[in-house]
Amino acid sequence: MKKIMFLGFCMMLAACGQKATQAPEIEFVDDVKAALSADGQINLDNLEWTREPAGYEVKGDTISITTAPHTDLWQRTYYHFQNDNAPVLQMKTREKFFSFVVKTDFTQSHQRFDQCGIVMYLDSENWLKGSVEYENEAFQHLGSVATNNGYSDWATTAIPADVKTMWYRFSRRADDYLIECSTDGTNFSQMRVCHMYAAAEEIQFGIYACSPEESSFTARFTDMKITECAWKAHDGQQPDEE
Repeated sequence: MKKIMFLGFCMMLAACGQKATQAPEIEFVDDVKAALSADGQINLDNLEWTREPAGYEVKGDTISITTAPHTDLWQRTYYHFQNDNAPVLQMKTREKFFSFVVKTDFTQSHQRFDQCGIVMYLDSENWLKGSVEYENEAFQHLGSVATNNGYSDWATTAIPADVKTMWYRFSRRADDYLIECSTDGTNFSQMRVCHMYAAAEEIQFGIYACSPEESSFTARFTDMKITECAWKAHDGQQPDEE
């Protein structure tokens, strides 16, 4: 996978018969802005691994990630351990208003806590994720985790174990974030609204999969796209005046 590229250029100008040199400018090539102007299509070559998985394949618009045992993302709270070795595939952006949509297929998940979903991984102590985590043959956990300054939370709801696909929509609105889920890719339900203290300017976001216990499975990600921000401005109570 190629990293997001930075382009430098230098231009020579001519005026009144004399040449003036403009200093080189460095432009951030933002894949999100490119996608917003090109029908939401994402250049998969611009995604970058934070950690590579046990195996992966990119074929057409499908990304398959095969997890390794004992991979996870969690920081401190309640369990008191720190796990920071899940494979994460992301893109960078400074764009403040957009939505990212992806469909996940976790048909192969079979061991407790097998999971795959959407992620905004900034560093080991600041990240946000949404996923379905396998529990047993009766139910699994649909939920999200926000980790700020090295402490994770976990908000979940139980769903039937026979659910094997889930859509997610990750939206950024200035410095606030929204994760939604959908079973059909059309009707989305809110999972979490949060503020991420370390995510005020440039961020990284994308997909992840992991197997915290003695397990391995292959997760598939399809239908990835960038859209205008689907999270509209709040039209209820106005902010307090300072």
